[in-house]
Amino acid sequence: MTTLTDRRAAMVETQIKARGIVDPRIVRAFLSVPRERFVSARDHELAYEDTPLAIEEGQTISQPYIVALMADAARIGPNDRVLEVGAGSGYACAVFSRLAKEVRAIEWHAALASLASTRLEALDIENARVRQGDGTLGWPDEAPFDAIIVSAGGPDVPKALLEQLSIGGRLVIPVGSEPNTQELLKIVRTGPHQYDRSSLGRVQFVPLVGSEGWASDAAPIGPHRARRPLRLGSREAERLSRLIADSCEEFTSVEHARLEPILDRIGSARVVLLGESTHGTSEFYRMRARITEALIARAGFRIVALEADWPDAASIDRTVRREPPLPLRDPPFSRFPTWMWRNAEMQRFVDWIGRHNQSLAEPACRVRVHGLDLYSLNNSIGVVLDHLERTDPRAAFRARELYACFTPWERDPATYGRGAAAGTQPHCEEEALATLREILDQNMRLAADDDAHFDAVRNATVVREAERYYRAMYRGARESWNLRDRHMFETLEALLARNGPDAKAVVWAHNSHVGNASATEMGMHGEINLGQLARERFGDGAYIVGFGTDRGTVAAAANWDAPMRVMPVRPSHEDSYERLCHGSGRGMFMLPLRRPHFASLRTELLHPRLERAIGVIYRPATELVSHYFQATLPAQFDEYIWIDETRAIEPLPTPRSEGTPETYPFAL
Repeated sequence: MTTLTDRRAAMVETQIKARGIVDPRIVRAFLSVPRERFVSARDHELAYEDTPLAIEEGQTISQPYIVALMADAARIGPNDRVLEVGAGSGYACAVFSRLAKEVRAIEWHAALASLASTRLEALDIENARVRQGDGTLGWPDEAPFDAIIVSAGGPDVPKALLEQLSIGGRLVIPVGSEPNTQELLKIVRTGPHQYDRSSLGRVQFVPLVGSEGWASDAAPIGPHRARRPLRLGSREAERLSRLIADSCEEFTSVEHARLEPILDRIGSARVVLLGESTHGTSEFYRMRARITEALIARAGFRIVALEADWPDAASIDRTVRREPPLPLRDPPFSRFPTWMWRNAEMQRFVDWIGRHNQSLAEPACRVRVHGLDLYSLNNSIGVVLDHLERTDPRAAFRARELYACFTPWERDPATYGRGAAAGTQPHCEEEALATLREILDQNMRLAADDDAHFDAVRNATVVREAERYYRAMYRGARESWNLRDRHMFETLEALLARNGPDAKAVVWAHNSHVGNASATEMGMHGEINLGQLARERFGDGAYIVGFGTDRGTVAAAANWDAPMRVMPVRPSHEDSYERLCHGSGRGMFMLPLRRPHFASLRTELLHPRLERAIGVIYRPATELVSHYFQATLPAQFDEYIWIDETRAIEPLPTPRSEGTPETYPFAL
């Protein structure tokens, strides 16, 4: 029988260490603190689930990973004095007490402060004290602190907390213009009036209540208030759902949908971006395939660009052009999540492209398939070296020496990134850049402009960008996300440039990549994406299509690198765009948003609402926190395709090589 101690050990392995937090002191701290002692008896069985849990006073105890992330960011040393703001149950305070010399914690709710003190005493924790008070004012009598960790989200960084940091001290705090969604910031005091600030990504904490936080009803204290998702009464929701029903173009099945209207709306667009609200829905793949096939056959599109690794997609490209495959160090599409491109729906689409290409007499008119992503460090290094061995052995020798910097990490680039970011591992930036320059110089010397050389340049670019990405990944989610999407866009631009001024491309990627980020919560946090960059570069020459569903099944995993499962998709949230579409009573439809059939539709839908995004991981138990974000649909997409009930894709068998590189999904 599995004990709570066993579950605690499993939690540390799967939720903390597997996500890159491997500091032995932090690991020992979590192994030593029984989380079940900080929740109600009825929740003991849930104590080590990867989720926040409800506690007294309407508050929550953070999921273990978030506590570990904050502890890791705060770099708590054994001689440090730590202040926690928002003690809650006392669990995080107990963990911090295992890391620091002294911990002081403040809790707004008197009942919670008392319970937290009792729990700490019961565990014989003597180096931590909890008191009731306004945490936004800090604890002046005990200041300065080497680390301050705020376990609730405020509208801004309280000045008092900045002043109570020692020089060199670290403040970790969730900040956001809305009470229930924030960006986790790390602030380091570098001088009397100097602070360095970095982002650790988006989070969701309970509101930080106090004189420099939110009011007790979670309304903002200050004068500036961002727009919030509109909560509709039932009559208003019904009215909007009827407007959607009147404005949409309904169809009965993916295979029988009339495509002429959407093709007319796409018109002369040079780039069409087709999204998906999950990475594992059959109907989304099939509808994207139908639209893409029509664009290829009727509108002269010859580039299909996927949210996939460059060398893996190159194997598809060579297949559809009847060329022999290039050798890769790892089998194509063997990296988690394997099902994303290795599925029956994708196979049928690839077969169609192959038949189409075979029917063409002119090779230059054939459709090409390319990958936009940057996770293929190992395979890309192999392709670059193989190319140089064939074309310039001296350059190959130099490149092999330069790339030797990556040798211990080629199959574990996330570990390289963590060490390089922390300064414990020399980074390989100059080596990656020097090899790229070598190949570009070769282009000038040899006047090389063939496919093999272009492929080598793109793979060398992937190595350079992957090196930057894996280092950025441990400095903050925003920086790594932006680097990845900018790389995808620059790859798309390179493909268009290579194929001439009349080249047209179809992009397949998640809604979170193709929908204009400036119209979503992402933009509020300084994140960009492929869709935003395409809109800025091509204007109306980019046509962006989002996809959504209410319920059904999806292919996803419960955790990173876990087995794929077919999971039920929960019905959409009542405050979401998805619920409005479901309320229309139309099972499947296309909804024009750039030029809607009724002008009032766009105006009515411009109020921000929730929107769902399921990636390769799906956590229905924490769906609102894990999978919803704020968006303005008509500014995000030019068109929205709705399929009310969907089913999971059909995965194909996967050849798996030992040591295939993985990366924890800081983004979708």
